Amino acid sequence: MAVALKSDSSPLRTNFCGLNLDSPIVLLSGCVGFGEEYTRIEGFSNGDVGAVVLKGTTREARLGNPPHRVCETPMGMLNAIGLQNPGVDKVVDDILPGLDFRETRFIANVCGSTIEDYEAVTKRFDDSPIDAIEINISCPNIKEGGVSFGNYPDMSAKVVAACRKHTSKPLIAKLSPNQTDIQENARMCIEAGADALAVINTIMGMAIDTETRTPIIGNVRGGLSGPAIKPIALLKVHQVYEVAGPKNIPVIGQGGITTVEDALEFIIAGATTIGIGTALFYDPLLCRKINAGIADYLSRHDIGSIQDLVGTLEPS
Repeated sequence: MAVALKSDSSPLRTNFCGLNLDSPIVLLSGCVGFGEEYTRIEGFSNGDVGAVVLKGTTREARLGNPPHRVCETPMGMLNAIGLQNPGVDKVVDDILPGLDFRETRFIANVCGSTIEDYEAVTKRFDDSPIDAIEINISCPNIKEGGVSFGNYPDMSAKVVAACRKHTSKPLIAKLSPNQTDIQENARMCIEAGADALAVINTIMGMAIDTETRTPIIGNVRGGLSGPAIKPIALLKVHQVYEVAGPKNIPVIGQGGITTVEDALEFIIAGATTIGIGTALFYDPLLCRKINAGIADYLSRHDIGSIQDLVGTLEPS
């Protein structure tokens, strides 16, 4: 099913892994469910974004973590949903047919507890209308004592290489900030076959109820997102772009974007597209405002295409 494309002359139009996107905005995994939740809100349209990343999907259905799963923090929020999803067969057979692929691009988010899990889910999505596949390598590896695949470059690369064997669709590695050397991780993921990199995933954190002296999050720890992590995410995007840019590997910059200025910063730092997630909870119509703001900036600075703004950070 083809996407209904807008004018080729639109300054917001960008190419991402061979996919023509009408907007640089990508809605992040877990923030819009399986692509339809926000369409119930008056004024919201998936047509305002370049792509939607679906909720993390595993081989079998998962119930997720015990409550509490979400905790608001200063300038952000912690979440520990726990990959609640109906399993890949249900997603492919029952959910994807209900999505309007004429509105935007849809990207699957693949999760697993073993490399074999990642392979199975990727293979299933390869035989579907999904436009691209994002690999969530921040999942715990149960065969290695529960350490996250994404915290170690060699583990990350093994997951990417395994998934690469089972799909010809664009493959995006979602990098974790909870590691020592994100540039080395990026380099190894590219060598293993990643077509793009998503930077960054959430940062691990926790919150405590001082009256009961217990963790607020039922899982004890959760992923921190929102404006609080923006400076960290911006630096990581810049660092990854230094590795990915020379190889023409695009980056999805994400982490705390809530304004037009935020979005522009990420693009200048090296992001081809920008991910919006937590901000939607505060303003579901934010994407339209960011599109308009970026278009205005390009016009004021006499820049013909957003692609000409990517990675234009000047030395101080």
